[in-house]
Amino acid sequence: MARPKNQKARREQLVHSAKQAIVERGLNGLRAIDVAAYSELGAGSVAYYYPDLGDLVRDVHEDAVSRFYWNRRQRGIEGGDPRGRLRRIICSGIPRSRDDIDFQVLNELHTHAYRDEFHAQLMSELYRLEVSMYIDVLSEGVVAGEFTMALSVETAASNLVAMEDAYGLHFMGGTPLDADDIYRMIAANAEVMAGCRLEE
Repeated sequence: MARPKNQKARREQLVHSAKQAIVERGLNGLRAIDVAAYSELGAGSVAYYYPDLGDLVRDVHEDAVSRFYWNRRQRGIEGGDPRGRLRRIICSGIPRSRDDIDFQVLNELHTHAYRDEFHAQLMSELYRLEVSMYIDVLSEGVVAGEFTMALSVETAASNLVAMEDAYGLHFMGGTPLDADDIYRMIAANAEVMAGCRLEE
């Protein structure tokens, strides 16, 4: 039996391998052997650490959500005025490359959420956290006199997250838009909603 100190590292390795398998093969019909193909561990080890493959998929989803949100959160709380923070938050919600594995996994699991309550709750919580992040920076901008909201901060925040999700899905799906195009379109909407210029 693996020593306890190795359990966490092995599970982290399998989570990463499962992400690659999900991106390459999709979620439906995912097997232990598919995960093992992207790991130094065999299918037997995958089954040892995750007798129920659904538990591995849940860990993958939790890991992807955590990495995505905390990266955004860190960029959003860095120093600077509300305009600068708003620009960075918008940028952090846009995939820079179609090879971004966490974006790919989140998109794959997003389509799975309506079939599974666990995944649905994770997606709902991520949405709530992203909206709250925008509410914080928009509210700060109002207090600082930089933003004159055309909509309530809550409505504007929800709209910005929805635009990120929609454009991100199209980008990952292969549309000709690139990350800079998406940023400009979301930022243009943010400027209208917040009554300010984000770019000089």
